[in-house]
Amino acid sequence: MAVVRWGILSTADIGMRKVTPAIQRAERCDVVAIGSRDADRARAAAGELGIAGSHGTYEDLLAAEDIDAVYIPLPNDLHAEWTMKAAEAGKHVLCEKPLAISAAQAEEMAAACDAAGVKLAEAFMYRHHPSWVEAIRLVRTGAIGELQAVQSWFSYFNDDPGNIRNRTVNGGGAIMDIGCYNINLSRVLFATEPIAIHSSVRRDPVMEIDTLSSAVLEFPGGGQAAFTCSTRAEDYQRVHIAGSDGRIEIEIPFNIPPDRETRIFVTSGGNPPMAPATETVTFPAADQYTVQAELFAAAILDDTDVPVPISDAIANMRVIDEILGG
Repeated sequence: MAVVRWGILSTADIGMRKVTPAIQRAERCDVVAIGSRDADRARAAAGELGIAGSHGTYEDLLAAEDIDAVYIPLPNDLHAEWTMKAAEAGKHVLCEKPLAISAAQAEEMAAACDAAGVKLAEAFMYRHHPSWVEAIRLVRTGAIGELQAVQSWFSYFNDDPGNIRNRTVNGGGAIMDIGCYNINLSRVLFATEPIAIHSSVRRDPVMEIDTLSSAVLEFPGGGQAAFTCSTRAEDYQRVHIAGSDGRIEIEIPFNIPPDRETRIFVTSGGNPPMAPATETVTFPAADQYTVQAELFAAAILDDTDVPVPISDAIANMRVIDEILGG
């Protein structure tokens, strides 16, 4: 069976802990090398993950002939530079979210990959988990009637000034790091783009990144999505989807454990609020990062479209631009 030979561009924590091991477990995928700006660090990372090859520069990794695709978990401000360099080297690119630091930059990345004839995907892994696939299907098929509203929350606590998520130069802040999920899921569920955006953004007076942001997105037909994200609050995440005839709650919407069953709760009818008719839909353990890698590999090997078009990533960035610039 043909496989996609992967290179990992950086020893970033998300790649080391979650994504690279998941790619190694994926069908039709083979992680052949990892790169770093430090040769010793690259060798150590390769040894830790059982990867055969290592490269002491990103340029060397991109020049390797035995690599078909790269996964890029670099800081947000480096996504565009290294995506375009990867495209120039003829490598397909799976790039961490958010794709860029602006919609204009995301458009440049998409154009570069298109011109080079390589595939580009944004690593919004949650969309590929079976629980989300089913939730989206239920909304699309009218299981809860006409979609009216989406409410979501995503937060964690991080006040370390040295962390890249707290540095404006690296494209940090709550909206860029986690609010992008709230925006993305809202657009996915309504299957269109917002026609109006109302937001409130609180910034750290020293770091200048946003630490508490809320927004209401208005969609054609009157639907609304409201969310709050914060990097100065207790770890918490939730998504509630309300329709004219029912509602859906996603138990663990984003950081979905790969080693345990997950659930969504679908309510329609009964005697609310005391005795609603709620069905618990349970899904076997699944690694959303592995599913993501398998789908991207299939698009490469079978020469089909990537699961989510890159135009979606650009559209998500437009909403981010408006919230942070408004």
